[in-house]
Amino acid sequence: MDGSPSDSDPEDGADRPLLRRRSDSDSDSDAIDKAPACCSSRYGLALLSCYGFFVAYALRVNLSVAMVDMLNTNASGNVSPSLCPAHDEGPPRPHHRHSASLYDWDSETQGWILGSFFYGYILTQIPGGYLARRYGAKWLLGLGILGTVVFTLLTPLAADLGPGYLIAVRVLEGIGEGVTFPAMHAMWASWAPPLERSRLVTISYTGAQLGTVVALPLSGQICFYLDWTYVFYVFGAVGLVWFLLWTLLVSNSPASHRRISAQEKRYITSSLKSQLSPSSDHIPWESICRSLPLWAIVVAHFSYNWTFYTLLTLLPTYMRNILGFSIQQNGLLSALPYLGCWVVALLGGQAADHLRETCLFSTASVRKAFTVTGMIGPAVFLLATGYTGCNYVLAVVFLTVSSSLGGLTASGFNINHLDIAPSYAGILLGITNSFATIPGMVGPVVARALTRYNTLQEWQSVFLISAAINVFGATFYSMFGKGEVQPWAVEMEHVHNR
Repeated sequence: MDGSPSDSDPEDGADRPLLRRRSDSDSDSDAIDKAPACCSSRYGLALLSCYGFFVAYALRVNLSVAMVDMLNTNASGNVSPSLCPAHDEGPPRPHHRHSASLYDWDSETQGWILGSFFYGYILTQIPGGYLARRYGAKWLLGLGILGTVVFTLLTPLAADLGPGYLIAVRVLEGIGEGVTFPAMHAMWASWAPPLERSRLVTISYTGAQLGTVVALPLSGQICFYLDWTYVFYVFGAVGLVWFLLWTLLVSNSPASHRRISAQEKRYITSSLKSQLSPSSDHIPWESICRSLPLWAIVVAHFSYNWTFYTLLTLLPTYMRNILGFSIQQNGLLSALPYLGCWVVALLGGQAADHLRETCLFSTASVRKAFTVTGMIGPAVFLLATGYTGCNYVLAVVFLTVSSSLGGLTASGFNINHLDIAPSYAGILLGITNSFATIPGMVGPVVARALTRYNTLQEWQSVFLISAAINVFGATFYSMFGKGEVQPWAVEMEHVHNR
């Protein structure tokens, strides 16, 4: 069915016939002037949602840095010698007296605290997509991040009460953040013209990398010059400012936006009218579950996140225990891979839409090319990292290149939900992100179990497993991924409403 000409997308399928047909069938978006990007409501939404994901990821990763300062370093088991010689930090920094509490948490307790976020995060993925489609994404996403902000502000109090309370707070933070990506995908289904999806969505979601880039080193500086409690107060205040702007400036759709121009509203709605289902009541759950293109995204998303979450949680450990970097050096160097990922993702979004709109490549070929490059490339450099020994310059370069190339997947499988079923994009992302959250809970545990003695051979095994999973995910997606709107995403809806 997927390969038959009758089921082909106006944008995809057999390249040449469909490229000619795109000129005709996509005349909805070409019949009127394309609305300018400058000062437009759709790009305003992209920037403000970028700010929102900046907040979400800053709140997610700041505990990883603050944890170093929360621990009583005199307690046994909290400090490990590095395998490689320690690096000179330059002149010693002045010692600051801090009044914040310190805790004697063992490594197992630390692991539960750091991993508890994902146990809440996985619970609200699919409900988030459903609720966003049924009731609108603006308030769902806004209140989700606001809830995370509130519990972040309560983190110092919870830590003083005991690790159980802190774990509960982190679970609740995860529940709040779990709705963010599905809700935003549902919103983009109504806001992103098909030939601008890569640009808009990558601008929006790269706020996650930017939040990581800023939060890692800045949290370290806040811990040093103030104390660890201010990490949560500062980023919490930044989140409150975002919620105020989001409440005042964002609408669920162009039709309900108060400041959008008539030209932009007409441009967006015309370009999407043949791709969206007319009702929000019926959801073809059976067709969704049987969709092979969706499962291709699931496998790719799971595979990519295995490497992403392993590095996100264990890269500081590798920097300290193997390469011998101090916590001050660690924050900056750990941020480099995510800085590269942010830059490449933004450039990739521009390139992907250029290839589709100007060079007339099919959507499927662009999504697959960016996914394969963004998963196999990182696998190669990640595997090479394990064989650099104590050559810390080469190790940092390889890790940075690996994560940077991963930014290309933002214009690959990560946006593909909007191609195959824009009306149900939030639900589809909720499904794929549920599976993709499992590596956040399992991957670091497996990696820690394999690196019990912190030898290079153990870390080589960790990198090999991650690389192999990445290659498998890229191969599966290249075989079964699609770029066209699936028949069940529009036709079954029309049949249901007759």
